[in-house]
Amino acid sequence: MATGRATAKSTPGKAVPPPVRRALTGIGEHLGTWRRLRGLTVIEVAERADVARSTVLRLETGHGASLEALLRVARALGVLDDIVGSLDPYRSDVGRLRAEEQLPQRVRRRSDYPEQS
Repeated sequence: MATGRATAKSTPGKAVPPPVRRALTGIGEHLGTWRRLRGLTVIEVAERADVARSTVLRLETGHGASLEALLRVARALGVLDDIVGSLDPYRSDVGRLRAEEQLPQRVRRRSDYPEQS
């Protein structure tokens, strides 16, 4: 079970925002459910993903791990393509509406440009 207390390894001393904490917990629960649906132990997933057993447990309990570790575990569970596809901007209404537009390579705010006189 997730304790609801997640730590952000890359940002020591910063609290994890509640929406991120909920996402960590939800994704962890989903990974655990997928593992059980596949009939796999934590050790089997860890071996298939080439990560430590503790990494799988951290993910499943909502304590997070690196993005690479998450994707390795997702691949071991057979859901990697689903995760990648869910982030495809052209599957969204906004993405489909703007699909024909030439998108900029970089987005800069006006304050990034020096004042011209």
